[in-house]
Amino acid sequence: MGNGAIRKIVIVGGGTAGWMAAAGLSAVLADSRLTIDLIESAEIGTVGVGEATVPHIRGFNAKLGLDEADFMRKTQATFKLGIEFRDWGRQGESYIHPFGAFGQPIGGVDFHQHWLRANARGEADPIEAYSLPIVAARLNRFAPPSPDPRSLGSTFSYAYQFDAGLYALYLRAYAQARGVRRTEGKIVDVSLRGEDGFIEAVTLESGQRIEGDLFIDCSGFRGLLIEQALHTGYEDWSRWLPCDRAAAVPCDAVEPPTPYTRATADAAGWRWRIPLQHRVGNGYVYCSDYISDDDAARVLVSKLDGKAQADPRFLRFVTGRRKKQWNRNCVAIGLSSGFLEPLESTSIHLIQLAVTTLLELFPQRDCAQADQDEYNRVMDLEFERIRDFLVLHYHATQRDDSPFWIDRRAAPIPDSLAYKMDLFRDRGMIVKYRDGFFLEPSWLAVYLGQNILPQGLDPMTDAIDPVRAARALSELKTAVRRTAESMPDHQAFIRAHCDARAVA
Repeated sequence: MGNGAIRKIVIVGGGTAGWMAAAGLSAVLADSRLTIDLIESAEIGTVGVGEATVPHIRGFNAKLGLDEADFMRKTQATFKLGIEFRDWGRQGESYIHPFGAFGQPIGGVDFHQHWLRANARGEADPIEAYSLPIVAARLNRFAPPSPDPRSLGSTFSYAYQFDAGLYALYLRAYAQARGVRRTEGKIVDVSLRGEDGFIEAVTLESGQRIEGDLFIDCSGFRGLLIEQALHTGYEDWSRWLPCDRAAAVPCDAVEPPTPYTRATADAAGWRWRIPLQHRVGNGYVYCSDYISDDDAARVLVSKLDGKAQADPRFLRFVTGRRKKQWNRNCVAIGLSSGFLEPLESTSIHLIQLAVTTLLELFPQRDCAQADQDEYNRVMDLEFERIRDFLVLHYHATQRDDSPFWIDRRAAPIPDSLAYKMDLFRDRGMIVKYRDGFFLEPSWLAVYLGQNILPQGLDPMTDAIDPVRAARALSELKTAVRRTAESMPDHQAFIRAHCDARAVA
């Protein structure tokens, strides 16, 4: 039994995580009698490099009632159909992980089984020819998905590429309009209750003491509440994902923005490129065992499209997660909960999942252990499945041009990933789960994009006439190309619907 309703939530830290939490909580709990305080210090910088998202962000924005065009104008956003991976399998190769399907089943058998059979016979085009979001992305086209489920135009989704700092400010205005109170200041002390170790209050440099029933830790890597005060512990995953540094720098745009993010493998890690309306975001995620910070910065700046708009900023991190993301009356959200490199744009997704899961399990003041356990189970599962998917990119490489890539090929992988890969190599089977973000098309894109081909096929494939299947593939390829070519140019669509220059 609970000991009464929560009356006050205290969020420690702003940035994307803090203001997403404040916006989500204030929107859903608007009719309750609780208050929400957010404490942040302008002197403490935010990481602010998570500019690329996955389609789930649209659901979050919709729950807040945000107008898409207004949001995109005020965050300098562009549309995103997927992520291009360059030089990951072999140097010179490229593939796109799309936010959408590869074909559709033929005779009740998964499309990729038919493609694998036709490809083995030399009778198929590259797999991306059968995916509408990939072909549209290659053509630099964009249009919203069709609402008609019978239409080929309904077989994809989309996300955004935006300025994370502007998004935080946008959500700050939204949350404050709904009663969230912002306090400027640095926390110098955290008070715990003697009887149960719950957080009772935080004290600021000014001497102000702020009490609360539920505390949300959005303080970043340092984990001011979850780690420094509660000593929750951290599970280190660097044996699987050893990159521990990132350098980030924006640059001038020299060409129209593409409707996709790019991740290019480099000698000691990988570089990101995220095109916004007003600039391009760039970064180099690398392992300090293989390259120095100075050399990483030189590589990054040398590969920019246009003139750098600032000096590179450096981040240090240890990949992993807190042993508990909800401990006592403290929930860690964002970087305070753990870190997975932004290879698949999952940072903001994990913030969103944390906020929505907390709302689903919203507790009373005693923060029942069952609620904590279920929250931690959900978040642990998501972290693990994203981890496995990221490790796949590094493990499934044929590169031998640098010590980093040679070591990544030979490094051990989690048993849970080895199991998935063995099933695909056996007969093209993709493990399906009820929970977890990455679904069949995502795994298929990386497997085939990085040259992992199964030794056999689903036996049911042989029951389908290969001539019938070949005809279906040919018709689909033609329809995909025709549909993509009918879409507007990406930049033209932005100019017509959400041009940020109107705000300026």
